[in-house]
Amino acid sequence: MRAEVLAVGTELLLGQIVDTNSAHIGEELARAGIDCHFQTKVGDNLERIVLALRTALTRAEAVIVCGGLGPTQDDITREAIAAVMNVPLERDEAVLEEIRRLFDSRGRQMAANNARQADVPVGASVIAQRLGTAPGLICPVGQKVIYAVPGVPYEMKEMLERAILPDLRRRAGETAVIASRTLRTWGLSESHLAELLDPRIKALEEAGEGVPTIAFLASGIEGIKVRLTVKAPDEATAERALSLEEAAVRHLLGEAVFGLDEETMEFAVGDLLRRQGLKLAVAESLTGGLLASRIVSIPGSSEWFLGGLVSYATEVKQGLLSVPPGPVVSAEAAEAMAAGVAHLLGADVGLATTGVAGPAEQDGQPPGTVFVGLLLPGARASALQLKLPGDRERIRQMSVISALNGLRLELAARARQQL
Repeated sequence: MRAEVLAVGTELLLGQIVDTNSAHIGEELARAGIDCHFQTKVGDNLERIVLALRTALTRAEAVIVCGGLGPTQDDITREAIAAVMNVPLERDEAVLEEIRRLFDSRGRQMAANNARQADVPVGASVIAQRLGTAPGLICPVGQKVIYAVPGVPYEMKEMLERAILPDLRRRAGETAVIASRTLRTWGLSESHLAELLDPRIKALEEAGEGVPTIAFLASGIEGIKVRLTVKAPDEATAERALSLEEAAVRHLLGEAVFGLDEETMEFAVGDLLRRQGLKLAVAESLTGGLLASRIVSIPGSSEWFLGGLVSYATEVKQGLLSVPPGPVVSAEAAEAMAAGVAHLLGADVGLATTGVAGPAEQDGQPPGTVFVGLLLPGARASALQLKLPGDRERIRQMSVISALNGLRLELAARARQQL
C-alpha cells in the first residue's frame, strides 16, 4: 500500500511554521511498512487543496491530510474533502455536543464558529477528538481513503497512533516493516563515498527485493550520512538484513564512519576516551567555547572531560598555556596549547584549536587556516593543519568537528596498538 501526506496551511509555505508533522507521519508510515513516495504542502485555498487531494489519489491508495480542521474561515479541509468525495457536508450533532461539553468542562463559552468543526462529509466517519476540539475524519473515496487530522502536533500524533495506522494496516492486508539505519561519516566527499560504495549499490540493485537500499544524506557540518533502508516481513528480519549491510558498508568505508544513527562525533570521542580510561581537557582560540559546549552536551561526559580554557587573547595563550613567542596561528602554538591545557587541568589528553575564522587574515594566514593541537599519553604533542571553506561561523563550526575527528582517529589508532 502507498500513502501520501498533504500538509495544509499557507503559513507552511511562507516558512512561518516548520512542517514537523509530515516528517513524523512519514516515519510512522515507514515503521508500519507502508510506502510513502510523496509529501506535499498546500496553502489555504479550496481549489488548490482539491487539486492536491485528487493528484495524491492518482498516486496512492491513502492520503493523510494534516491541518485545516479548525473553526476559522480559512480552515477549509472539510470542504475540500467533501468536494473530492462529491458529497455535501452534514452537521454531526453528537460531535457538536462533544465540542460543547469540552468547552463547558473548561469553564469557557463555545464560539459559534466552533460548530463548523462538527461538519462531516456524508459517508465519512469521525475520529473522536481526545485532546482538543477538532475531530479527525476517515473519508472513503471509492476503494481509496482520505484521512484528515488536526495540525496541532500532539493531537495529530494521538489520532495517527489510535485510529489511522491501525486502519491502514487493516486495509493493507499484509504486515511489513520499513526499517532504516544511518552510518555517519566525516572526511570523505559525497562523490568519493558514492564511488567507494558503487559496486555494493549495484549488487543490491541486482539482488532485487528484500535487500537494503543505500542513500546519501548531506548534513553540512555533521558530515555525510549513509542511510540503509529495508522492507521486511517483521522487525527481526529487517534488523538482521540491516546488520549484515552495515558490516559490509563499514568494511568499504573504514574509519570514515564515526557513528550510527544519532551518535555524534563527540559521542564517538567520549566512548573511546571512556574505554581507554583517559581524561580530556581542551584549549580553544577561534572556536571560543564551541568545542567544550558540544562535549558537555553528551550526558555523562564528566566521566572523561575535565574542562576547557578559552584562550582567545595572545597573552592568555602565552601566560597560561606556555605558548612561545611568535605567531599564534601556527602548528607550534597549537601543540603548546594542547600540552599546556593538559598540564594545567591534569588531563591525559589535550586538544586545542587555533586559527583564522576571518574575515581578515592573521599572522600571514588567510581565513580558514586552522591548526588542531593533540597530546596523547606517551607521545609528543602534534598538530594538524586544516584549510576550511566558508564564512566565519561555518569555519568555526567545522573546526570543532574536524578537531574532534582528528582526536577520534588518534584514539582509535592507540586502541588498535593496545590490542
